[in-house]
Amino acid sequence: MRKLLTVVSLLLMAAGAVLLFQGARVYLESKMGQTEASRQFEDEGPAAHPAARSRLPRLRPQEGEAFAKLSIPRLDTELYVVEGDDSADLLRGPGHLPGTAMPGDDGNCVIAAHRDTHFRVLKDIHKGDDIIVQTSRGQFLYRVAGTQIVQPSNTSALEPTHDAELKLITCYPFYYVGSAPKRFVVKAQLAGAVTGPS
Repeated sequence: MRKLLTVVSLLLMAAGAVLLFQGARVYLESKMGQTEASRQFEDEGPAAHPAARSRLPRLRPQEGEAFAKLSIPRLDTELYVVEGDDSADLLRGPGHLPGTAMPGDDGNCVIAAHRDTHFRVLKDIHKGDDIIVQTSRGQFLYRVAGTQIVQPSNTSALEPTHDAELKLITCYPFYYVGSAPKRFVVKAQLAGAVTGPS
């Protein structure tokens, strides 16, 4: 019996070490992805090529391209958004869902990210918070209208809208072992005029 308990203890410790390693790996890869995305955005973005704003105002970014900087001032958060929503894209940063509106345009702009890396900060977001999205076309101020917890089968947050809206989506609960069963949706509305990039 003692030998069995020792074996079980060793197996549990090994499993814990594996989970810890995997969590650390995902965290580090997400940090490195953001570093790479920030470098790409700064090198190719509005500050580097201000004239590109007038020449190519409506070009959609390529898959995997870091094309926007998303800031939530009250939460002291700055994230670089990539185009696409596959696993490689979401490892680098929040991903803009292809086919949804671009930041600042009329319609529904949808950005998704993992709850345990880039969008963990959304657990502290409040109604009325500002969200600033900067692209090569300028800066766009959105204001949070509310949050919602939905089932994965509820895809209403992805539906087109007439007004300029921003939806930030992640899994829920934020602290959950395994695949989280629900989705957390932040709904924000365009609140400010378009300005030049800072």
